[in-house]
Amino acid sequence: MKLAFADINAAIADPEAMQLDPKALLTDDYAQTRRSLIQPDQALNQPEPGIPDSGTVYFCAADGELIVSMIQSNYHDFGSGILIPETGIVLQDRACGFTLQAGHPNELAPNKRPLHTIIPGFLSRDDEPLGPFGVMGGQMQPQGHVQVIMNLVDHQMNPQMALDMGRWRFLEGRRVLLEPGISPDTTAALAALGHEVRIPNERFHFGKGQVILRNLAGGVIAGSEPRADGCAIVV
Repeated sequence: MKLAFADINAAIADPEAMQLDPKALLTDDYAQTRRSLIQPDQALNQPEPGIPDSGTVYFCAADGELIVSMIQSNYHDFGSGILIPETGIVLQDRACGFTLQAGHPNELAPNKRPLHTIIPGFLSRDDEPLGPFGVMGGQMQPQGHVQVIMNLVDHQMNPQMALDMGRWRFLEGRRVLLEPGISPDTTAALAALGHEVRIPNERFHFGKGQVILRNLAGGVIAGSEPRADGCAIVV
C-alpha cells in the first residue's frame, strides 16, 4: 500500500496531463519490481515512487437487468461552501487534490481535473458482471477496497463478513492505524517490524462500504457497512 501511494502521488493526474501511461503501472514486470522492495522482516519507511521508463456517500443497487455503483462527494465538510442559486446544490472542493509543485502532472491548472479518491467499484469475471462495491473515506478508499476484495476473493467471505472484518489504514511514513478488536498478536507483530501502530477509539477512520454480489443461483447477496447507518434492503 505504501508503494502504491508513492506512485499515485507522483504520477496520477488528469488523464490529459499525465506523463505516464497508467497501464505501465499495472504490468506484471513492474509489480514484481515494486514487490521486490518489500522486506518481510522490516517495515518500509516512506518509499520513493518507482515510475517506470470527510463528506462522501456510496451506494449500490441491482435488479434483474441493471447494476449501479455510485459515489458522491462534496469532500471537506460542505465542500466549497458555494451554493448554486435556487438549486440547493453545494459545489465540491476536490481542487484540494491538486499540488502546487511546479511541473508535477497534478499541478493546479485551469481546465484540469485533480487527483481524487472517488472509486465506485465493480466486480466481474470473464466479462460477466458479479456486482458493485465501494468503500468511501478519502485516503482509506483504495485501502478499504483492497481489504474487502481480499476478504471476498482470497478468504471466500460473503459480502457482510467481508465488510465486518477489522481493517488497517496506512497514514504516512511508518504510521499505521489498526481498528479496535484486531488481535494483539497482530499489533505486536507489526510493531516488531517497525510500524508505528496506533489503535484509535473511533471507527470512522476505517471507511464505510456496501457490497452486492450475484450468487450461483441467480440471486444477489448484499452486505452493508457496520461502521455506518446504511443497510442492505430488498424492495
